Amino acid sequence: MAERQVKVTTDVGLHARPAAVFVQSAAQSSEDVTLAKFDPAAESQNRVNAKSILAVLGLDVRNGDEVIIASEDAEAVDRLAALVTEETS
Repeated sequence: MAERQVKVTTDVGLHARPAAVFVQSAAQSSEDVTLAKFDPAAESQNRVNAKSILAVLGLDVRNGDEVIIASEDAEAVDRLAALVTEETS
């Protein structure tokens, strides 16, 4: 399983339109994709389905938060990490 922990650097985090773009990109993968808002105090991270707009919005990811993106599809993980960190491929 591919997994990346990245710091969200987009101005508004994953709210409204950026969350929709993120979910649409995740949905392109035939594999399951999960997203978690990193919490160093938690024993385990609350992973949600990255293909669900409600689940992604429910994480309340903001600029500066760290997230964990995981999937068997390494290309999807890289693509999604680039979306939230404004990296260019």
